[in-house]
Amino acid sequence: MLAAQDKPPKVSANDKIQIALIGCGGMGQGDARSSTATGLTKLVAACDCYDGRLTHMKEVYGPLIFTTKDYQEILARKDIDAVIIGTPDHWHSRISIDAMNAGKDVYCEKPMVQHVDDGAPVVEAQRATNRIMQVGSQRVSSVIYQKARELYQAGAIGKLNMVEAWWDRNSANGAWEYTVPPDANTESCDWNTFQGRAPKTDWDANRFFRWRCYRDYGTGVAGDLFVHLFSGLHFITGAIGPTRVFAAGGLRFWNDGRDVPDLLIGLYDYPQTAAHPAFNLVLRVNFESGAKESSGFRFTGSEGIMTVSNSVTVTAAPPETEPGYTIGTFSEPEQAKFLLAYHAKYPEVKASPEGMKAAREMSYHPPPKYSDHVDHHRNFALAVRSRKPVVEDPVFGFRAAGPALLSNMSFFENRVVEWDPTTMKIKG
Repeated sequence: MLAAQDKPPKVSANDKIQIALIGCGGMGQGDARSSTATGLTKLVAACDCYDGRLTHMKEVYGPLIFTTKDYQEILARKDIDAVIIGTPDHWHSRISIDAMNAGKDVYCEKPMVQHVDDGAPVVEAQRATNRIMQVGSQRVSSVIYQKARELYQAGAIGKLNMVEAWWDRNSANGAWEYTVPPDANTESCDWNTFQGRAPKTDWDANRFFRWRCYRDYGTGVAGDLFVHLFSGLHFITGAIGPTRVFAAGGLRFWNDGRDVPDLLIGLYDYPQTAAHPAFNLVLRVNFESGAKESSGFRFTGSEGIMTVSNSVTVTAAPPETEPGYTIGTFSEPEQAKFLLAYHAKYPEVKASPEGMKAAREMSYHPPPKYSDHVDHHRNFALAVRSRKPVVEDPVFGFRAAGPALLSNMSFFENRVVEWDPTTMKIKG
């Protein structure tokens, strides 16, 4: 850890935050674009285990940016204020902790950690160093999800009882069949560094460039996509996590050597708290689902339904004023007696133009070309400047990652897993 006099100075409001990208794959380079699009940051360095990506970073950001295959060289530079971590999942916790101990603020892609045991050390490192750390689930910065939270908290759908969420894909890229470059070999790729703490294997270009398909480096559909859904759900409802987790699924379509499922379904029990009633959650990710990629939520409450995807729609359904009846099996005298009392209490309403009710559906849409990725990076950059809390700190990030990782545990171990969302620990 740096001594106090060695820590980078606080960034002034007039300076651009000097950032470095560690992990220059598709998500990492997307993060760099979103960060610099805020106008608040400048990319000055990049780190990756593949030469071709480092070359491309110079092509995009200019020949003067510093590039390396060793992230420790990034952390040693005093001209870098913050790092973006876009590496494979198995490197997230190690680099996050090292970066904060080196005095750097951190934007780490989701899931924050690869294993549940990795979570507490990251949380503790952030508290001990007092660095800014934002986890990269952009929905918590989205105006769409802010609107959904506002409507939910205002009681737009009454008492919540169930949430359904899904993310379906049917393309090769969506299923992580990323393109392997023609020059992929052990000269252009640092295979040993890439593997890190993972079990050592012989060189495999698919494992290097399609690492999400393998448990050694990634977290499967749960860590890639369930975690986004948990983040959005927790942001909207104020929930901090489920107490019971059960997942089922299988490898149905992408039989390409991967060892993670391409279909995963999760069931979760959320307990009653002061912030929300008890409710159940159903999650689904399917990599062979039909016409196009789609994702979203369906919140079912006592007085309506709210759907959240690229917009927010609330369909109000107030409780019925009449209970109705099922009297067909009664004797005719008893039916007549019942109907007389019933219609006295609930008079029949005659159809009329004046009596017709307008549909109670409200929809909210963001402006054209809206990017929650840019907003999430803007929130991080503003926090780096102000030293005020981010919207998705390590505690929030771990409470989203935890049940996602437990979904994998449930699937692979074929059991229900109990979780304490307050202490962020597995029960039993």
